[in-house]
Amino acid sequence: MDIKTKHKVDANFSMSSMTDIVFLLLIFFMLTASFITPSGLPVNLPSAAASNIVMQKNSVTITEDLRYYVNDKEVSLNSLEQELKNVINGPEGSITLHVDKTVDSEFLIKVAGIAAKLEQKVTVVTKPE
Repeated sequence: MDIKTKHKVDANFSMSSMTDIVFLLLIFFMLTASFITPSGLPVNLPSAAASNIVMQKNSVTITEDLRYYVNDKEVSLNSLEQELKNVINGPEGSITLHVDKTVDSEFLIKVAGIAAKLEQKVTVVTKPE
């Protein structure tokens, strides 16, 4: 007398649902990581009560020892305007300023004046308190 069961247990495990979850997590982290584009230069940013994350395309960095960088490329103050003309795409653009908190405001005003002359909006980067 041979007794056979009608319900057999399948020992195979399907990984398709697990790979779907992994790919969704990968896409999520890739998208959220691209929203924050930190400056590669060591600048001690001032803090502010309200700080928004802004997608930056063109950035100007002023370090503690008054060196100027346009998109991580070092330039002098005299050639700053010409370098900004080369990197901006047109009027009504945006320039992000990364200024060390020990730098006097007159240097920030000089760069903001150059940006205003080139018809660019200026955003000063701060870190949240």
